[in-house]
Amino acid sequence: MSSNQTKDNNNGKNSTVLDKTAVKEIKSAVPKKRQELLKWYGWGYKDSSFSYENGQIVFNGTRYPIGGGVSLPLFKDYVMKRLNIDLSRKPQIPSLPTTFPEPIICEDFLAQLNAGNFDHSIEGEDRLVRSHGQTLHDIYALRHGGFKRIPDIVVWPKNHGDVEQLVALANKFNVALIPYGGGTSVSGAASCPQNEKRCMVALDTSQMNRMLWLDKENLVACFEAGIIGQDLETELKKVNLTVGHEPDSYEFSSLGGWVATRASGMKKNVYGNIEDIVVRVKMVTSKGTLERHISAPRVSSGPDFNHVILGSEGTLGVVTEVQLKVRPLPEARKYGSLVFPNFSTGVKFMREVAKRRCQPASIRLVDNEQFKMGQTMRPGKSLITSCMEYIKKSYLTAVKGLNLDSIVVATLLFEGDTQSVAQQEKLIEEIATKFGGISAGAKNGEKGYMLTFVIAYIRDMALDYSVVAESFETSTSWDRCESLCRNVRQTIDKECLQHGIKHYVVSHRVTQTYDAGCCIYFYFGFNYSDLRDPVHTFEVIEGKARDEILASGGSISHHHGVGKIRSKWYPQTISNVGVNLFKAAKRELDPKNVFAVGNLVTEDTQSNDENDLKAKL
Repeated sequence: MSSNQTKDNNNGKNSTVLDKTAVKEIKSAVPKKRQELLKWYGWGYKDSSFSYENGQIVFNGTRYPIGGGVSLPLFKDYVMKRLNIDLSRKPQIPSLPTTFPEPIICEDFLAQLNAGNFDHSIEGEDRLVRSHGQTLHDIYALRHGGFKRIPDIVVWPKNHGDVEQLVALANKFNVALIPYGGGTSVSGAASCPQNEKRCMVALDTSQMNRMLWLDKENLVACFEAGIIGQDLETELKKVNLTVGHEPDSYEFSSLGGWVATRASGMKKNVYGNIEDIVVRVKMVTSKGTLERHISAPRVSSGPDFNHVILGSEGTLGVVTEVQLKVRPLPEARKYGSLVFPNFSTGVKFMREVAKRRCQPASIRLVDNEQFKMGQTMRPGKSLITSCMEYIKKSYLTAVKGLNLDSIVVATLLFEGDTQSVAQQEKLIEEIATKFGGISAGAKNGEKGYMLTFVIAYIRDMALDYSVVAESFETSTSWDRCESLCRNVRQTIDKECLQHGIKHYVVSHRVTQTYDAGCCIYFYFGFNYSDLRDPVHTFEVIEGKARDEILASGGSISHHHGVGKIRSKWYPQTISNVGVNLFKAAKRELDPKNVFAVGNLVTEDTQSNDENDLKAKL
C-alpha cells in the first residue's frame, strides 16, 4: 500500500481514500528507560519538583512558568499554617532499589519473545516502574517497602501486528498481560494485581507512537495508541491542526489510556470528551481484533462497539490504533478570570453559562480554599508589585464589598477566531455581572490554568514532610452541585475528627460543565505524623466521602475511571444486569482471563442476583 493511501472494508470492497499523508516516526516524550527522564517514585519529570531550600519553598526546573528556582514565600507560610509542617526536617529522597521481587518466568513464552525478536526486558528497574500508577497507595508503597508482585517481563510492541502475536502467545502459554500506557492512573487501574500467580507481562505501548496517516480533507487522523498527549499535539501543530484533548495528565498520559478510561480534557467544551473525538478504535482481544470496518462520522449499525472499548480499562484487550477528529489550530487564544462573592453565586454563574451553551474552551470554578492556595503560589514580590496587590485587595474589599474568606474564582480560556473570541468574552462578562462577578484579568486566568500542570508535584513534596494527599472526582446534576460539595466536606470534617486528624486541607472545584450537570474535583490532604498507617486512614476517609458522593447524587467517576479502588461501588452504579453483561463480554473476549489487570469487576465481585442464587444453594 502506498504511503498516501489506506484501505477500508466497505461492504466487502476495498475503497481507496486519497489525500492521506503518512507521517514519519517520532521520538516519544516517554523513553523506554522511563526512569532516566521521569521520577520512579512520584509524578512527572526528574528535574521538576517542589523543595525547601535556604528557608524558602521553590519549584525546581524550567519546564513550567512557575519554575527556575524562584522562592514562594507565601506558599511556605500557607503549608506551615494549614498543615503544621516542620520544614526544618531534612527529607529523605528515596533511592532506587537494588533488589526486586523475583520474577515468575514462563520459559516457553520467553523463548518465543527471543525467537521473534520482540524488544523486552526482565531487569528489575524496568519492571518496577511499570508496576503501578499514580495513586497515593502506589507512591507511598514505592517509598516504604515496595510491592510483593511486579511485572515479570516488560515487552515493547512496535505495532498492531506485534500486539496480535503477543496476545496469541499469552493465550497459548497462559500468561497474564497488563497493558501499560503512560502510567498516570489515579484509580489503581495501572497497578499490578498483587495475588497473580502466573507470569505477568507489562505490555508497554510507548513505542507504538506514530501518526499513521492524516486526512486533511475530512479532518481525521490515525494514531498508534501509545503516543503521549504532548507528542500527539506537537505533530499536529506542525501542520496547523489540533485534537484539543488536554487532560491534566496530558504531558505523560497516552492516547490508548484516554480511550481505556473514557478521559475528559480541560478544553472539552470546544473539542469534546474522548468519546466525542474518537471516530474508530482498534483493539486486540484474545478472540481477535475488534473494530468497526467503516470510518463514517456516524453509523446506525447496532450497538457501537467503540463504546465497549471506551472505558474497558485494559480488561478486554489492548487498544492499538485510534482514528480521531482533528481541528484547525485556533486563530486566537485568550485567558480570563472572574471573582465571585461566594461558591453559590459562582455555581449559579456556571449554570447560566451552561444553560445558554456559551462555554469557552475551558471554564473552571475554584472554591475559596483553592483560591487562597493559588494566591500563595506566586514568587516573592517587589515593592511595586506589593503596592499593586494592596490596591487590588482594597478595591475588592472596600469598594466591591467582597470578603476574602468567601470569594471564589472562575478561570477562563477562550479559543477560536479573533471575532468570536471577543464576542464570547463579552457575553461571559455580561453573564458574570448578573451574579456579582468581577473581572480579575487575563494574567490570573493563565496562572490558574497553568497551575493545573504543576499541582500534582505538590503531592510528592508533601510526602517528604509527612503529609498524604490525593484528588478524587465525580459528576452530578446542577441542582445537587452545592449540596454534594457541602455534604462531602462535612463528611471529611467528621471523619478527621474521629481519627484525631487536626491539620488537614479539603477543597473542591467545578471543572467541566454540561447541560444537565457538572464535574466536581476534590482535593484532600492531612498531616499524618501521629498515625501508624496513614494510607489506610486516608482510604477509609476517602471511602466515606465516596459513599456520601453517591448518596448525594454523584457518580462513581467523571473521568478517572473505576480501576481497582472504586470497583466495590461498580455494581450499585451499573446494576446487576450491567455487572453480568460485563462479565459475559469478558468471558467471550478473554475466556482465559489473559487480561488479568483486575479492574472494574474483580473475581469476588458478585451481583445481587448471584449472591441470592448462592444463598439458595
